[in-house]
Amino acid sequence: MDLVSEQTWIKHLYYGIQMQKLWVLAILALAGCGNKEQPAKTSSAGPPVPPPAAPGPARDGRPPIVVFGDSISAGFGLDGGQSFPDLLQQDLDRRGLKYRIVNLGVSGDTTQDGIARLSMAVNEKPAIALIELGGNDGLRGIPIRITQQNLASMIEAFQNAGVRVVLAGMTLPPNYGPTYIRQFEAVYRDVAKKYKVTLIPFLLDGVGGHSDLMQRDGLHPNAEGARKVEALVMKTLEPMLK
Repeated sequence: MDLVSEQTWIKHLYYGIQMQKLWVLAILALAGCGNKEQPAKTSSAGPPVPPPAAPGPARDGRPPIVVFGDSISAGFGLDGGQSFPDLLQQDLDRRGLKYRIVNLGVSGDTTQDGIARLSMAVNEKPAIALIELGGNDGLRGIPIRITQQNLASMIEAFQNAGVRVVLAGMTLPPNYGPTYIRQFEAVYRDVAKKYKVTLIPFLLDGVGGHSDLMQRDGLHPNAEGARKVEALVMKTLEPMLK
């Protein structure tokens, strides 16, 4: 190859290389245009509006009947729905009587324990309060005058709040002796008479002492016994509910 031909070949090679560079740059530029980052869009609609809150449970407007008691009210040893307050609510519903039971029974409570949580019961604003306390006082040998004072204080607190009161009386097992048992039973009669409240002389009437209606401890009604207790309570309450 002569000198002229060689120079011509080198020029063509150089121009070819330059053209390839231009094509590469053009392709890269086109590719970059497709990936160009777009500015974030802004909204003039303001902050997002939260969804409306779900409606809360409907308020139960039925007047309350508070059962303020101990293990008998709490349904000690029974399945759910078998305590006499549970049965009382079912009975009210069947009769179309628009009241709701508030069961404030606490196992083991004495009248002193009742005084300690009395404000809770009064704050329920019940139409009627059934006081079922005192049995544990007798079983523990608490002085009768203390039991009487506490029952009187509870009745006064309810009556001052405009609540009608039913007092459920109780007795004790025979081994406590006839003298002490008579004194204990008289507490309920005396307090009921003084404050002119409705008295159930013995809440376990027809149930206590009957082994087929009581649990093995001889102190608490079984499911069938609780039904009889409820029937006695309903018989007492019914005239007040009409």
